[in-house]
Amino acid sequence: MNMTLTINNKKVTLDIKPDEVLLDTLRANGYLSVQRGCDTSSCGLCAIWVNDEVVLSCTYLTVRAANKNVTTLEGVQKEAKEFADFLADEGADQCGYCAPGFIMTVLAMAKELNNPSEEEIYHYLNGNLCRCTGYKGQIRAIKKYLEFKNN
Repeated sequence: MNMTLTINNKKVTLDIKPDEVLLDTLRANGYLSVQRGCDTSSCGLCAIWVNDEVVLSCTYLTVRAANKNVTTLEGVQKEAKEFADFLADEGADQCGYCAPGFIMTVLAMAKELNNPSEEEIYHYLNGNLCRCTGYKGQIRAIKKYLEFKNN
């Protein structure tokens, strides 16, 4: 069935299956920043925004995105690069496989929370699994990024 979606502020008409998840729709149409991990909404690799809220696209039916704005990492490249520089400065970029979902979650957190505590940051990131680190470098990068954004 044909469906019109707004992806990264651009309207596109796509042929989708009724039971297709947004992860598959996006990847099939060139939005390759969206990563496949667990397929159970447990790891955060597939995190994107729907109407500026983080959703896990591996279990989000594409038909639910009708008349909504879908944003992938490709749609926030400037902000993503800005945060990625903080990750690199803290040596927290590691293998990079989880980075797109992680970055989408952190950028959403920066919009939603004002001056979050470390506990709030950990809570917000609950569900974003990085298999490389213990999150210390990432937390340092997030704090410095949020401080930069607030000044």
